[in-house]
Amino acid sequence: MTSATIERGAFTLSAAGVVASALGWIFVPSSFAHAWLAAMTAWLGWPLGSMGLILIHALTGGRWGFAIRRPLAAGVATLPLLLPVLLPLLILAPRLYPWLHPGALPNRFYLNVPFFCVRLILYLSVWLGLAALVDRALRSQHREAALARLAPAGLIGLVLTVTFAAIDFDLSLQPQFTSSVYGWMAAAQALLLAMSVALLATGVKYSAARPDLARLLLALLVLWTYLDFVQLLIVWNSNLPNDAIWYAPRLAGSWGGLAALIGLLHFALPFLLLIFPPLQRSARAVTFVAALLIAMEIIRAWWLIIPSAHRELSLIDLGAMLALLPLGAALGIRAFRRGAYLDPEPARG
Repeated sequence: MTSATIERGAFTLSAAGVVASALGWIFVPSSFAHAWLAAMTAWLGWPLGSMGLILIHALTGGRWGFAIRRPLAAGVATLPLLLPVLLPLLILAPRLYPWLHPGALPNRFYLNVPFFCVRLILYLSVWLGLAALVDRALRSQHREAALARLAPAGLIGLVLTVTFAAIDFDLSLQPQFTSSVYGWMAAAQALLLAMSVALLATGVKYSAARPDLARLLLALLVLWTYLDFVQLLIVWNSNLPNDAIWYAPRLAGSWGGLAALIGLLHFALPFLLLIFPPLQRSARAVTFVAALLIAMEIIRAWWLIIPSAHRELSLIDLGAMLALLPLGAALGIRAFRRGAYLDPEPARG
């Protein structure tokens, strides 16, 4: 199956998802708002994480970055999709965020409409501007030097904006709960997702770099798990009502079962597979782990967002994912084909 065929199939699937999402917006707008935010959360880590990995490689070097630069650049190229994706969320924001209701909430200094708009403009300016600079650097004659000049300031701006955006978009759904780790957790998850998509896109075809890529995937997996566990441990030990209000619905009933599934398939199984050197050298094993992590990120996005609506998963959530993720994939595939000049020469081995 060619990439052009996959691209057409992704566009078709996305069109069906858009129709389902439109119907959801019309008939159950309160449920659709959370479904669309979950879909955006699942997708947005890919372009932002891809940009982060490109800039990290510009500072650290190594053959791993050259082996996956083309799919990372394709991920960055999908970022303009964020502009139309944000429109439904801005329209339906009062259905999502209780702090938008008059007199509803504590932190009026940070959680208010004017300041939120300023932050949103800042996020979009940094992300889209940085994506344009990365694209220009990748197309320049001296791309490594251009990326190295861009990387220090670019990474600082990217980490800060991703951290605060995660708090604004996701954590403020239940603003009584505060976490100093959540933003870092979102940044680590974005890097993990971008690495997983890059490995799946290339099929880990560069055998010389494969063990390095597998170990980096393992390192990002452990980093994300550590941050997630630290947040849970702190909340568990403090046992405060404002903290429990976020975890209680996510650890009870069917959502609790989903949390156990995430722990098993988003950490335990990938970790056990990636710690063995023979499997790190296996293209099939690494590709399987990458695909599993991508699938579990979709489930984890639902687990993070939907319980705030005090409901179970529904077809509306699936429709929103089908509208956004295949569309992002199709745009990424198109950018991937056009970025063949970024491929390194395949190493032997």
